[in-house]
Amino acid sequence: MARLPFLPHVGMMEGSAGRKSRVLGALGTVIVAVAFAGPARAADPQPYRVTFVPSGDKTLDKLIKQTSGLERLRKKLPIGPFALIGRARADQAKFVIVLESEGYDSGTAAITIDGHGLTDSALPRLLRRAPASPPADVIVTIHKGPLYHIGSIETPGLTDPAAAQAIDIKPGDPAKAAPVLAAAAKLEIELRNSGYAFAKVSEPVAIADTAHHTLAVHYPVAMGQRVAIGAITYTGMQHMNGRFMARHVALRPGQPYSETALNNARDSLLGLGVFSSVATHTGPAPDPPGQVPVTFLVHEQKLHAVSIGAAYSTDLGIDADLSWMDRNLFGEAQRLTLSLGATGLAGSGRSQTRSFGKHTYVIRPGYNAKAVYRVPDFLTPGQSITATVEALKEYLPAYSRTAFLGNAEISRPLGKHLAFVYGAGFIFEKVSQEGVDRTYRLGQVPLTLRYDTTNSLLNPTKGMKLSLHVTPTLALGAGSSTFIIAEAIGNTYIDLEAPGRGVLALRGLIGRIFGASQFQIPPDQRFYAGGTGTVRGFTYQTVGPLFFDGIPEGGTAIDAVETEFRQRIGKHFGIAPFVDAGQVSANGKPFSGTLRVGVGLGFLYYTGIGPIRIDVGFPMNRPPGGASVAVYIGLGQAF
Repeated sequence: MARLPFLPHVGMMEGSAGRKSRVLGALGTVIVAVAFAGPARAADPQPYRVTFVPSGDKTLDKLIKQTSGLERLRKKLPIGPFALIGRARADQAKFVIVLESEGYDSGTAAITIDGHGLTDSALPRLLRRAPASPPADVIVTIHKGPLYHIGSIETPGLTDPAAAQAIDIKPGDPAKAAPVLAAAAKLEIELRNSGYAFAKVSEPVAIADTAHHTLAVHYPVAMGQRVAIGAITYTGMQHMNGRFMARHVALRPGQPYSETALNNARDSLLGLGVFSSVATHTGPAPDPPGQVPVTFLVHEQKLHAVSIGAAYSTDLGIDADLSWMDRNLFGEAQRLTLSLGATGLAGSGRSQTRSFGKHTYVIRPGYNAKAVYRVPDFLTPGQSITATVEALKEYLPAYSRTAFLGNAEISRPLGKHLAFVYGAGFIFEKVSQEGVDRTYRLGQVPLTLRYDTTNSLLNPTKGMKLSLHVTPTLALGAGSSTFIIAEAIGNTYIDLEAPGRGVLALRGLIGRIFGASQFQIPPDQRFYAGGTGTVRGFTYQTVGPLFFDGIPEGGTAIDAVETEFRQRIGKHFGIAPFVDAGQVSANGKPFSGTLRVGVGLGFLYYTGIGPIRIDVGFPMNRPPGGASVAVYIGLGQAF
């Protein structure tokens, strides 16, 4: 092809002979060009395959593969032959960084393409002439070299030796980048929590000793002045009472400066539910000397909110509710929520029957009207009281009831994740079961110990929730007894594919009622299983002892476990296969009933507030006449 530029010279010939000579000359030039071109050029883009030679360190090999653009972009972003060399060179540089991050400071990475190194001058010509099939063979070989260890640690400029304990690495540790870098941040936080508001720890400087394969690590420190909290101001308030906010935050002028204390104060303000955002700003320098002023910049949410919710299940039909909330009733974050719900709508608003065993029970529309009033910092900062009054009418497979309930509960934090809730309540109700109507008047003292480290209310992906409920109940009137309801519930979430794309979720429940036998306990206070919350796939309340006609009796003991794996697909979708099992005993202990098992699959669509979820459950060992499938639709995860 190099001779083609000579074609214009052929055009200088004249006459018919010239034209003939021009044609023959052009033909001859093309023949010469083809002869010089050699084999056909490779396809563009250039297909290739990547092989990673094991280094002997599985963690390192995994990181190398995860970092590789050659591997990650092989199918997603095809490239031409010359760009392939550039991609390989970029990977080679990244692999050296990975080696150093894992402590192999003398390590190297070699990449060959069809047996030729990236610096081989013949490689571009070979790739240009390479056929499209088979794909180019890219081989990555990692030479780790010796593993470096930390030789010494120095903190020039540090005048508070106690703060050095925050450095959680020591001589002899592998010289991995992540802990070495993290130690600088931990030291700076420790200094700022010790009163040095303006302390600065620079990025570490590492000096390699190639003879002994060690690193000497230096953390330059600028201490600054030790100060106390100065004047505290709040800006951005519209409806909040400034004196209440000053009492609420556990922060006072004159106390030693602590960044953790500032963060805790910010989090406590956010926890009031009044603010959409809270930012903390400190002065650029001590003012007056020895003190640093602090400003909380807050942004209040809208004072009122209206919300609508709905859920559907094949056994109970449609539940819908409408609620109105005032977030700050009297200027001190008092919250009032009024809600009105409809239950058992069954899609049409008319009575609809459901069959179970020999009995056909009726799902009729019911209602639930509720008022909830919450006061934060009740008697002492951090402690809250919540009062609830509720009127309801409901029709369930086991019973129907009309009730009026009221209770007041005090929540007292015992730590960052631990809280104790105690209170008192009453229930006045009329309950119908198996055609028998009874009126009950109950006084209760609910006690709850709650531990919660989960990261979300509607879509937790890590952490655990543990709660122990004990409810002494005093029954007034004939035909009932005093009894104690005890129940323990535990949820745990294991993030297997971060961040939150593959989560193993487990829930366990065990409970027992003491002090009374099965039919001495009001029907609505007994244990039931089946349906969402215990064993999906079974009709609600139908796991456990049954009357002769198939109506659930309820029992005095329960145990259940729910297991599911939540896998996200793309940005908005996900699936959740699940297996549930549980049993209820009429008058025995937990684990003594008839075990029922349900399996199924959940389909999820993730939104900004939580996932919309559809669960389809199937009972594996359903009783005679039981439903063969159950469907549940709602917002938020199943547990």
